[in-house]
Amino acid sequence: MRNFNYFKNQLIDQGQLQVSVAIEEQAMPISNVKIEVLRKYDSTMVEELYTDSSGQTETVDLGAPPLEFSLNPETGKPYSEYDLTVSAEGFETVDIQGVQILPQSKALQSVRLKPLVQTDSATQIIPIEEHTLWGIFPPKIPEAEVKPLPDAGGFIVLPAPVVPEFVVVHLGVPEDTSAGNVWVAFKDYVKNVASSEIYSTWPRETIKANVLAILSFVLNRVYTEWYRGKGYNFTITNSTAYDQAFVNGRNVFQEISTVVDEIFTTYITKPEIRQPLFTQFCDGVRTQCERGLTQWGSKDLGDQGYDSLSILRNYYGYEIFLQQAERVEGVPMSFPGTALTIGSTGPAVRTIQEQLNAISNNYPAISKVKVDGVYGQSTADAVKTFQQIFNMPVTGVVDFATWYRISGIYVAVTRIAEPAFRNFHNIYEPYRY
Repeated sequence: MRNFNYFKNQLIDQGQLQVSVAIEEQAMPISNVKIEVLRKYDSTMVEELYTDSSGQTETVDLGAPPLEFSLNPETGKPYSEYDLTVSAEGFETVDIQGVQILPQSKALQSVRLKPLVQTDSATQIIPIEEHTLWGIFPPKIPEAEVKPLPDAGGFIVLPAPVVPEFVVVHLGVPEDTSAGNVWVAFKDYVKNVASSEIYSTWPRETIKANVLAILSFVLNRVYTEWYRGKGYNFTITNSTAYDQAFVNGRNVFQEISTVVDEIFTTYITKPEIRQPLFTQFCDGVRTQCERGLTQWGSKDLGDQGYDSLSILRNYYGYEIFLQQAERVEGVPMSFPGTALTIGSTGPAVRTIQEQLNAISNNYPAISKVKVDGVYGQSTADAVKTFQQIFNMPVTGVVDFATWYRISGIYVAVTRIAEPAFRNFHNIYEPYRY
């Protein structure tokens, strides 16, 4: 085993970390939570942080390996690891082991604390697995790009793909009945997978291409009812042999989160098929796949200036094209098609004003606004505060990404009293990232 000095000598760059904390299964932030940040390799505490009224800590710089480690597969481990101890009076303590910090990138760690039901203290331990580009994982099991659609057993094929509100992830291979299932908000699932599968230091068009492949993969599983048609009670697994990497409780990266917010309704398809293409992929260095995108190869194409669609066509064929899902489940109103900014008027503005006011009940840093359907400076300021809290570009404009992030948080904060919501288990993420 390499000694501590080896790891210390590799931390010559810096990455960032911000932690957000809320009550488990609720969109209620918790203030004054203590977070101890310890270097994993020697357990030395390097930061002590506390959350504000929005449940957030300040953003801190942490040591990370050289940037080139994440840009070349033949170099050293590209991320440093830190352990977090998250504690607050009246809640179970959470220990997160192995938060990954990439150089020149911002890691976002969401934590859900469970209220104590007894006076005795309890600690939940969340181990974070190695990144798939660094660890050893099994090769992909090849599958057809176009799947047969369910036509029996009561399944209904939708006329067009829709973006589901949640996916149910099985934490093991399909036949492992001892593995649990977790409910995950759709965008949170995609951000988790992308942060587990690629590095946020890569070219933006490469990140976008990989996110589109991840989106198409999971939407194919949803649309074809692949596992439910086989009698399973989940949408997808976290086995990289069958599906995509998903690490329950891991941090995501802001650079990836921003891309997902912008394109989460887009998928890859081909002429004359209704379903999203089943877009398998592999890293191309440690594991190989018979067909599909190679992650390191897509990085090289991004370095050469290829845009995301050109990268994808290089692997899936030049006949592929991008399609938008017509519907997003679980939101009160779809994006109106045009960004809202100062001077905008109408029902869409009123909707955003009503939703921001509801969100401000849980996030008091967001000022209440007059619900009049007129997008004035006060509405723009409230949007800016929302964007700052939820790690979005702070523009004061409600574009596609901001519209659906506001809608997601609004649904979360207005649903906590519903019995069906209270029955969701494990990781209902209120769209923070």
